[in-house]
Formats: sequence, structure tokens, C-alpha cells
Amino acid sequence: MRLAGNLTWLYPDLPWAARFDAAARDGFRGVEILLPYDESPAWYAQQLRASGLELALFNTPVTPGAGRLGWAAVPGAEASFREAFDAARGVAAATGCRTIHVMAGHVADHDAADCAAALRRNLSHALALAEADDLTLALEALNRDDMPGYFYARPAQVIEVLRGFASPRLRLQFDYYHCMKEGLDLAAAVRDCAPWTGHAQIAGVDGRHEPDLSQHGLEEAVASLADLGYDGWLGCEYAPRGQAAEGLAWAAPLRARGVLA
Repeated sequence: MRLAGNLTWLYPDLPWAARFDAAARDGFRGVEILLPYDESPAWYAQQLRASGLELALFNTPVTPGAGRLGWAAVPGAEASFREAFDAARGVAAATGCRTIHVMAGHVADHDAADCAAALRRNLSHALALAEADDLTLALEALNRDDMPGYFYARPAQVIEVLRGFASPRLRLQFDYYHCMKEGLDLAAAVRDCAPWTGHAQIAGVDGRHEPDLSQHGLEEAVASLADLGYDGWLGCEYAPRGQAAEGLAWAAPLRARGVLA
């Protein structure tokens, strides 16, 4: 497993052009970006090349208002979803990123069955394009405290969607932070989710700062995911208490165990 630095979360005090080099100096070889749309795809590709970084993951676009958490499960928003997904494909093509987090959307005002049907239609469309582009699409459950009204809050709900497609290009984005915020048993969650996981992320449950591996059995839960065969990125999607580099000491026990490369 390898750490990926989330440029959006870890370096909020730096201008965007400086965040790439900062991540490289801090030892990251892979990065995440929530919404890489403020500059052209070519600009992001150039920054990544210059810093020797790989873009591991980014999100589909969001739009103020109805699309503030994405469009994939919002009934009647197929055109908006397709426009957003085409923008994401452009970033993937320019940067070489192979995994896109498809944002499902805020659906509190919609019928659940209508949302599920919209999600199936939109994912079917996106998966056909993902096959052509050699992409993997990731779906993530977002906890109800931070993201009320999001289409799914627990990984089991995402896995139900994945079962309906049975596509190797549609995977779970497993986030320890959201699981802890939902009060889930991490050991059980890892066991259930490992076969479906295509990307993983981590943060401390208290304040969404650096992870405290001594809480909630977090160290064992991360090690267990690796033991169960996951060898991808572990995204650092948290707000540092100070400088990002100083806070990376949290990962030392996992490095000592050989969990992190």
C-alpha cells in the first residue's frame, strides 16, 4: 500500500502551483485532487510531470445548488451528469489518471427508487466510456453527519450497487474516516469491503486531522486491508493540524510493519 497526498486537503495555505512540489518534497509519489477543474487539464498534467507525481484519484465535477455533491443519482439530471463526466474524462486523458470518483449527489428531496434508477442509467453510460478509456470508476459512501442527504452513507449501500453491475471497472472507494463517523466496526467493514475496494482513504475521526492509529482499532484495520490483498493507494484526505510534513509521523507504525511501501 502507498500513501497518496490529497493536494486539496493537505496544503490549503499554498497556491495550487506550489502544492505539487510540496507533496513531492514530503515524500509522496501519488496525489489526489478533489476537483481539478480550475485550470486546464494540460496545466494539471504539466504540474504532475514537473513534480514527478502520479494522479491517483479525482472527483467528477460538482455545481453549486442541486449539483453541489454531484449528479449521478439525481433524477432528471442525466445531461448534467454526462457533461460532468465528459469533463472528468478530459482530465483523465491529459493526466493519465485511471480512477475517477463518481459523485452521486444530494438527493434528500427525491424518491429513493427514482435515485437508484438514475444512478443505474448514469453508471451504465459512464461504464461504457470507461471501458473505451481504460478507466475505473469509484463510488464512495459519505457519512450522514458531514454530508447529510448524500445518496449512500455506508459502504454496504455502495456494494449493493456494485453487485448490480458486476463490472471490474466499478469499485468501492473505502474511507476509514467515513466508516468511523458512521460508527461502524472497522474490522468487520474491512472484511466485507476488501474484495470490492479499488481505492482507500484515511483521516482521524476527531476533527478530520491526522489519523490516530490507536483509536477504533485503526492500525489493525489498515493492516488487515493489506493482508486481504489490497495493494493500491491510501489517500491522506485530512486537514493537518500544522504543516503536512510534520503530521506524517502517524504512518510510522504502518511502515514499520511493512504495510506501507
